[in-house]
Amino acid sequence: MNTKSTGTVRHIGDDERRVRLARAHRLAPSARADRAEDIARALVALHGTDPATVYLAVGARLAEPSGTVADVERALYEDRSLVRMHGMRHTVFTFPAELAATVHASTGLAVAAKARAGLLKDIAGGSDGRLTPEWLAEVEASALAALERRGEATVTELAADEPRLREQFTYGRGKSYEAEQTVSSRLMRVLGVEGRVVRGRPLGSWTSTQFRWAVAPPHPELPVAEAQAELLRLWLGVCGPATEGDLKWWTGWKVTDVRKALAAVGAVTVSLDGGGTGYVLADQVDSPEGDLEPWAALLPGLDPTSMGWQERDWYCPPELRPALFDGSGNIGPTVWWGGRIVGGWGQGAGGEVVWRLLDASGGRVAEQAVAAEAERLAAWLGGTRVTPRFRTPLEKELSTSSPAGD
Repeated sequence: MNTKSTGTVRHIGDDERRVRLARAHRLAPSARADRAEDIARALVALHGTDPATVYLAVGARLAEPSGTVADVERALYEDRSLVRMHGMRHTVFTFPAELAATVHASTGLAVAAKARAGLLKDIAGGSDGRLTPEWLAEVEASALAALERRGEATVTELAADEPRLREQFTYGRGKSYEAEQTVSSRLMRVLGVEGRVVRGRPLGSWTSTQFRWAVAPPHPELPVAEAQAELLRLWLGVCGPATEGDLKWWTGWKVTDVRKALAAVGAVTVSLDGGGTGYVLADQVDSPEGDLEPWAALLPGLDPTSMGWQERDWYCPPELRPALFDGSGNIGPTVWWGGRIVGGWGQGAGGEVVWRLLDASGGRVAEQAVAAEAERLAAWLGGTRVTPRFRTPLEKELSTSSPAGD
């Protein structure tokens, strides 16, 4: 690979990686931001599969979190400076709006082509040929026109304008998972992957998982290789050093695409603790300057930092994972101290924030810092209950516990 070489390979140990993480991910108090857009741009992407994660991830990184909900809603629904759309690994994220074209070209095109082909195959086979590609094209154009007129709409509202969206077909006929599906549910998902529609305001509060849809703002079509290089450059600037495995996992790309993008941005190889090889941008090889204050954080399930790397031993000890991950590899709410995950948190029956340290090596200082962060979180939540979409063993246990930290 034609990555740049400095002659002697520099070593970046776990301690330095944690310092880089604290600053780049806006987690140390001195690194916190003033607006939701600042945080999204700093992290490149906020996980959006669970809508509440976006708000909780932003609130943990705002210098003044009391206005978290209003700030995120302003960015998403008024200024449209943030957009919730499909991105890496066919997952929903919230991105800065200016990255929509980059994300779509670098990660969405291949997934969209497969999703479209799958929909056409499924509706034809599941309707005995009644629902044809030509029929779907008519329904799709009509639905998009209705959405354009309305500005934002639920699927039910769109189906009132275009009743053919209610048509059903049999998915997986003859298989153990055979089920009836509605054209609307599959079509809107495909249009989302294709970058033609985006999720708008939720039907309920900011914790709701039911959304309205809106026509996606137009964006230029970028060359795939150019977009991949740009996305990797942005992410490596936030999460470097990272291994090739980390990059392949986070992007969802083929390893050949990862290597081409690494070469395109002139990534530099460094050695890591444990004997691994990592990559950083050429202007980030040197150690960060200045001392870093001690810090604690309470991050939500699927937080972009917690889910930032595939190889997590340097910030999430393996012995803690059974309590903090669900059976599908989704991480729940976590407690951080000094750049490492040391426990988890949840909400009790009354909505109070409760937490538990699984690693108490930080002593009294860590406990006090975590308690202060828990109070900070509870203050802006104001008793609002947030149940993670993907529940983990420790979070479930804490949901029935008292507000006192352990």
